[in-house]
Amino acid sequence: MLRLLSVRLLAMVPMLLIVSFLIYSLIALVPGGPEVALAGNNPTPERIAAIREQLGLDKSFMSQYWSWLTGALHGDLGKSFVDGQSVRSAVASGFPVTLSLVVLTLVIAAVLGLALGLAAGLRPGTWADRIATVTASAFMSLPYFWVGMMLVLVFAIQMRTLPAVGYVPLTESPLEWFQHLILPAFSLATVPTAVVARQTRASVTSVMQEDFIRTARAKGLHPSRLVVKHVLKNAAVPVVTAFGVEANRLIGATVVIEQLFALPGVGKLAYFSVFSRDFPMVQGILLITAILIMLINLAVDLSYGYFNPKVKVS
Repeated sequence: MLRLLSVRLLAMVPMLLIVSFLIYSLIALVPGGPEVALAGNNPTPERIAAIREQLGLDKSFMSQYWSWLTGALHGDLGKSFVDGQSVRSAVASGFPVTLSLVVLTLVIAAVLGLALGLAAGLRPGTWADRIATVTASAFMSLPYFWVGMMLVLVFAIQMRTLPAVGYVPLTESPLEWFQHLILPAFSLATVPTAVVARQTRASVTSVMQEDFIRTARAKGLHPSRLVVKHVLKNAAVPVVTAFGVEANRLIGATVVIEQLFALPGVGKLAYFSVFSRDFPMVQGILLITAILIMLINLAVDLSYGYFNPKVKVS
């Protein structure tokens, strides 16, 4: 496992270099540079040229990329073209919010998805299976931003039990932190819950038909011990894979939800950075997002060795 971890971490280095070049290239190809937005209405060519020189945009592409890359390797992701704020500090201030939202969403999806999937997979063809299947299908078909608006309408406006917008850090008040995040987290959790539930049902149904399950039953193994020790662990690999894919997708989905619930996270920062053509901020956010996705994929691959030692990962 240690050897696998070392190899995968080393393999991330050239991958990150490729990703960084693609990020910088694609952002540079966006029509209409930041100098147009910063120059105001009816700018003169001299004004635009002065702004380009001030921002370093008058240099060659490779010179700009090399300067950005060397800075990133030293932890310096540049400064915002809009307000001059450090990209690293801006992302660091919003990262706890986005991380809290994603983690709580994944916890909800794991609990509900596994519960629905187990209820359906252990008793296929029963009323429990039908209810779980219908629930998963409904969750899969509902757009998360629509779910968020409906939750705000019911719980924040009509019932007045939960706040609709804002964020309170976990260190200040765990209860208020949870109250501010439960609605956006549940909004994001609908699709991951459905995916986990469907994959769990399929995997559990398949494992329940294996010979070793029948042997364990014949030996009189308690049903709960059978499910925990034998069924869940052997059915976990495809479920964890689907869970990892949904975790990666959630990082991008937070952009809309953070806007809807006015959460000061990285997603909201990315939204405003794109519209203001704040290239350094967008590039920094995309690079950090790429690193997070690689780490999530690495964690999923490493989990295969625990759930099924016979599965070879490289």
